[in-house]
Amino acid sequence: MLIREFYGIDGHEYDEEHVTAALGPLLAGDEVGQVWLFDTGYAVLTWGYSLESGGRDALLDEFFVRNRGGGVGGRVIAELVEACRAAGARKVFLETEAHNDAARRFYARHGFTPEGSTWFSRVLEPGPPPA
Repeated sequence: MLIREFYGIDGHEYDEEHVTAALGPLLAGDEVGQVWLFDTGYAVLTWGYSLESGGRDALLDEFFVRNRGGGVGGRVIAELVEACRAAGARKVFLETEAHNDAARRFYARHGFTPEGSTWFSRVLEPGPPPA
């Protein structure tokens, strides 16, 4: 599976049940985002909304190209950006691992610039259903 391969390369823990559950809403429709499959990889795009961005924005959550260096990644990035624009997104965000200089150079060649913000995260455990 491409996702397991990507997680291994990028140093993420792979939990098949967790990933499968998260894929469900993405595969059900366009409401939360899109999964793109192409000949040598995949991409996951999700939708967000931000006053700072001026409305709808997109997060390129995962982008994996198995056979790098052949131009596939660049062509797919261009198509992803156009799909985001067509869907009304005003900005596309992505993140890279701190150790992945090659990814940062790739994204810079395709018009992405580093943000001055530092993102924080907090895992939320499932709680009781709303009353």
